[in-house]
Amino acid sequence: MGPISSLISMPEWLDLLIALIIGIGFGFALEQAGFSSSRKLAGMFYGYDTTVIKVFFTAAIVALVGSQFLSFFGLLNLNLVFVNEYYVAASIVGGVIMGAGFIMGGFCPGTGLSALSIGKIDAMIFFAGGLTGAFLFAETYPLIQNLANGSYKGPLKINEVMGISPGLFTLLLIVAAVIMFWIAELAEKRFARPDITNEI
Repeated sequence: MGPISSLISMPEWLDLLIALIIGIGFGFALEQAGFSSSRKLAGMFYGYDTTVIKVFFTAAIVALVGSQFLSFFGLLNLNLVFVNEYYVAASIVGGVIMGAGFIMGGFCPGTGLSALSIGKIDAMIFFAGGLTGAFLFAETYPLIQNLANGSYKGPLKINEVMGISPGLFTLLLIVAAVIMFWIAELAEKRFARPDITNEI
């Protein structure tokens, strides 16, 4: 809430409460959208159900456009929005590991917690695996710190790397999303499967 609370004075407890409410709402939305089903999530990789990529891509665009409008009207300070620091090697290796975990477990961390909250057994195992992975990373960090910290590029923004304005980048992303949605629809028709009603 930092970028907004810097413009609107509010106590820290209220700042944290708002963040908690947003988090609960996000988890509820994930569950209602069916993202607590590992079959639906795995379907993205097999092409027969692209709901996940459609929803998350749409959310990213709405957040991007919304934040720029809020900034334009002086309601959000984009300079205070946190940008992840970029480590090239760690991002590649971590992306491969997370992608493998996603397809094998059927969840990402957020959807895994959503499924865990409604008592899904596979999500419990997935969550335990995530904790194990975090433990192993912490215990082996001295051995892999050169990889983890290598090729540091700082808090990069894609539009800055491309040398274009945020507005133009947003337009290009929307166009890319429309094309991706079209390809996703073709994939769902090409790899269609019979409906599976039994949930794990």
